[in-house]
Amino acid sequence: MAKKDFYEILGVAKGASDTEIKKAYRKVALKYHPDRNPDDKAAEDKFKEAAEAYEVLSDGDKRARYDRFGHAGVNNQGGRGGFSGGGSMNMEDIFEHFGDIFGDSGSPFESFFGGGGRSRGATKGQRGSNLRIKVSLTLEEIAKGITKKIKVKKQVACDQCGGSGAKDASSVSTCGTCRGGGYVRQVKSTFLGQMQTTAACPTCKGSGQTITANCGSCKGDGRMYAEETLDIEIPAGVAEGMQLSMRGKGNAGKAGGPTGDLLIVIEEIEHTHLLRDNNNVIYDLFLNFADAALGTSIEVPTLDGSVKIKVPAGSQAGKIFRLKGKGIPEVQGYKKGDQLINVNIWTPKKINDDERILLEKMREMKGFKPAPGKDEKGFFERMKDFFE
Repeated sequence: MAKKDFYEILGVAKGASDTEIKKAYRKVALKYHPDRNPDDKAAEDKFKEAAEAYEVLSDGDKRARYDRFGHAGVNNQGGRGGFSGGGSMNMEDIFEHFGDIFGDSGSPFESFFGGGGRSRGATKGQRGSNLRIKVSLTLEEIAKGITKKIKVKKQVACDQCGGSGAKDASSVSTCGTCRGGGYVRQVKSTFLGQMQTTAACPTCKGSGQTITANCGSCKGDGRMYAEETLDIEIPAGVAEGMQLSMRGKGNAGKAGGPTGDLLIVIEEIEHTHLLRDNNNVIYDLFLNFADAALGTSIEVPTLDGSVKIKVPAGSQAGKIFRLKGKGIPEVQGYKKGDQLINVNIWTPKKINDDERILLEKMREMKGFKPAPGKDEKGFFERMKDFFE
C-alpha cells in the first residue's frame, strides 16, 4: 500500500514553516495520543504516522530529500541500513525523540495523561551516542547496490565488569532513592493541567544501583573502546548526502542504557567518464568530422561495461542518443534511468599542410556548407526530442 504524503498527514502545505509544522504535529499527536485513545489500534497507527511525518519534515536535510525523492529518500529499514525516517518507530522511539513537543522534562517515557493513562517506565541507564561515518561509493556500486564491510571504532560494554562499572558484585548496591527502579515519579504542571511523569533517578542516573568501588579497566564508566567489523547493506540508487541508519550499532549505553545508532552518510566518487543527473547518466562522445559525416560504430562506456553503438551518417553536434535502462535505479523503486550520449565534434588544434589543403577544398564544396533550418534541428527542437 502506498504511504500517505507527510504534508497531508500533518495537514500543512508543502511550503509550511518549521513553526507551522511543529504546531500541526502537536495538534495531531494530542488528538491520537495512546493515553487519550486506550486500546485503539487505529489511533495508535495515526499517532505513529504523525511522528514519522514530523521526524522528516522537522529536519532540513530529510525534508529536502523527501521533497526531491519522496518516501524513497527517507525510508527506514531499521538495522538492515535504511534511510532515516520514522517508519519503524515504536512508542518508546516516539517519546524519546519528541518528548519536548509535549512539554517533557527529558524523560523518554512520560505518562502523558497521568491519571487514566497507561503507565510507562523509564529505561535504566543512559543511552549511548550515535556514530556518524561516511561511505564512498562508485557509480557502479550505486547502480547495483552493495554490501560494504567496514571497521568502526566505538564504545562497547567493558568486558571486565560487563558494563556495570563496578569492581565486583560486592561493590554494587540498590539505589536508596529509586529503590532499584532507575526512575522516580514526579507531578508537574503543564498546559493540560497536573500530570504525572517519570524521570531518571538523580542519584543513580537511571541505573537503579550505586557503586562503592569502580572497575579497574573502565574506571567505573562501564564502557571501553574497541573496533567492530560491520556489514552494511546499501540499496541501489542512493545519492550523495543520503543518510542510512543501523539501529543499535552506535556507542554502548552507560549503566545498562540502550546502544546508540550508526548513521552512514553516502558520498559519490566522481566517475572518470560518466556524469550522474538524478537517475540518468550522461556521456560526452567526441567524434572526428569524418566519423560524424560518414557514420561509424563506436564503443562507449556504461555502468555495465562497454557497449557498441551505431552513429548514423550526418550526425550533428548536440545529437543525443539514449540507451534505455543503462542508468541508475530509483531507491527501492521499479524504474531505472537511462544513459544519454551527447555527441560532440572534435576539432583538431593543429593540422599539417596536406590536411590544410584538403580542408580548404572541402570548405568550398556545396555539400559542406551548412544550411540552418533545413539540414539540422535548432537547439530547442533537439531539447524537445531529448525530454520526450
